[in-house]
Amino acid sequence: MSDGMRIYTEQLARRLPAVAPDLRIATFSGGDNFDVREQLGIPIEIARRRPRLVHFLSPYTPFVVPARFVVTIHDLIDLRFPQFGKAKVQPYYRLFVRNVLRRAARVITMDPRTRDDLATLLGVDPGRVSIIPLGVEEGFGEGADPEPAVRPYVLYVGNHRGHKNLETLFRAWSGLPAGSGLDLYLTGDDDFGASLRRYRRADGEIVFLGNAERERLARLYRGARAYVQPSLLEGFGIPILEAMWCGTPVIASRESVPEPLRGHVLSFAAQDTEALRALLVRAATEVDEFARIGAAGRSVARAFTWDRTARATADVYRALLAP
Repeated sequence: MSDGMRIYTEQLARRLPAVAPDLRIATFSGGDNFDVREQLGIPIEIARRRPRLVHFLSPYTPFVVPARFVVTIHDLIDLRFPQFGKAKVQPYYRLFVRNVLRRAARVITMDPRTRDDLATLLGVDPGRVSIIPLGVEEGFGEGADPEPAVRPYVLYVGNHRGHKNLETLFRAWSGLPAGSGLDLYLTGDDDFGASLRRYRRADGEIVFLGNAERERLARLYRGARAYVQPSLLEGFGIPILEAMWCGTPVIASRESVPEPLRGHVLSFAAQDTEALRALLVRAATEVDEFARIGAAGRSVARAFTWDRTARATADVYRALLAP
């Protein structure tokens, strides 16, 4: 699973029993895509437990499911941008996942864009799709001091896959006016190597942070002049929500912003380097205005909690279980 899928799975498994005491919830796990556990062991376990409803929290499911079931699809980025994925992903979704979704009692996703992609790319009736936004854990970043830094910085959090469009971010940052004095921080390791040499600046650095644990991540959000999400597409984009939760202004491609957060971030067309550069200039120079934008975004983001996600998910269960 991706980091986003794993966080979603862990949060729902922990919170559903608490927010839905009227439902008896059991969990099962293990296995890998298309291994014996997934395709044989889990169906046998379902047949033995005889649940009234099963929820698969990602598209990695058995082909045979001996119960009524729900599937969560986080995004269809690999279908929209096949050039950045593995060759086997396309047939997996178009043959296997399409068939599973046709038999599902309900499909859950996080944003209307993915609901539309499900209809266009996999033929899923939009009326069978429930949209449930993601959340942030209560107390995230509370009391965290800003990350100490030599210079002001903007931050990116996530993997470095092609659809994340980091080359546009590098180009925009490297073309900032002389004297901007703005570093670019990215989570993960430097897997770009010598290709980054052309983006060097005399008054700023590209800094790779490795794996930032949750406490440090909150400090990084709190210390950033802005959080930047340049992706060609996102499903929901947890880092955007986390940054807003911490009061950090967000600069994001329009294609990466979930519907409930639109109008609360500074946006640009995903491959418009000049538009992104102009927003980075503002992050470097309009300190008070960006603080105001961050505070306004924080008040919006605080409505999105994992308990809210779990309660909405339990409502889907109840509707399907009703006589």
